Amino acid sequence: MRYLSLLAVTVLALALLTGCSDDTSDPVAVTSPAAAVPLNLDDLATALTDMELKDLTPDDTAGLVYMREEEKLARDVYLTFADQYALNVFTNISASEQKHMDAVLLLLDRYEITDPIGDNAQGVFQDETLQALHDDLIATGGESLEEALLVGCAIEEIDILDLMSYSAETTPADILLVYGHLLAGSSNHLRAYVSQWEQATGQTYEPRYLSVEDFEAIMAATNGHGGQGRGGHRGRHGGGDGSCRN
Repeated sequence: MRYLSLLAVTVLALALLTGCSDDTSDPVAVTSPAAAVPLNLDDLATALTDMELKDLTPDDTAGLVYMREEEKLARDVYLTFADQYALNVFTNISASEQKHMDAVLLLLDRYEITDPIGDNAQGVFQDETLQALHDDLIATGGESLEEALLVGCAIEEIDILDLMSYSAETTPADILLVYGHLLAGSSNHLRAYVSQWEQATGQTYEPRYLSVEDFEAIMAATNGHGGQGRGGHRGRHGGGDGSCRN
């Protein structure tokens, strides 16, 4: 599973650097809830304490370690862009990505798995592929606001694919619970970035990693704040102002 994710992020980096579009994607159905409830870490921690501990497979463990750093990559990239462009969407979603990191950490602590982040500062990663990807994304998004928003769209598409893939290959209910929250939040993030990019460019965003069917399902869904995606509004609402904090 981890190798699939590594391949996905490597393709992401190459596609962004060359300006190419990749229409291929993993044909897996979107399973995130249409309405994403804002992530409350205290409630999540309480729910986890009532769930049975399972014997994790090596793939389960590797997936949690990887997702912990993948969520950090998203947070760190968005923090950099928030400083550079002073746009609310980057500030708000970077805070949401911190919650996603903390949610995965709950599982790492629960199963006594060593945290790959430790005391690493912003922009520093244990995984060499994620380190290289982070550096490439910062350089690409630094070219313009439009490119930075496009980076946000790509990160969220890949994050959704990875979460769906890991969810399909694991069975512990506690892991699925956390991944479900992250998947719903990432769907909200994608709607927000797509809306901002379309407003900035006057163009219609086309998915590069998700299938068109899965992408349109996400865009049409209602987010966790009562707004809608593309269902009649082309993503202009539904967190398009960067207000989502899932």
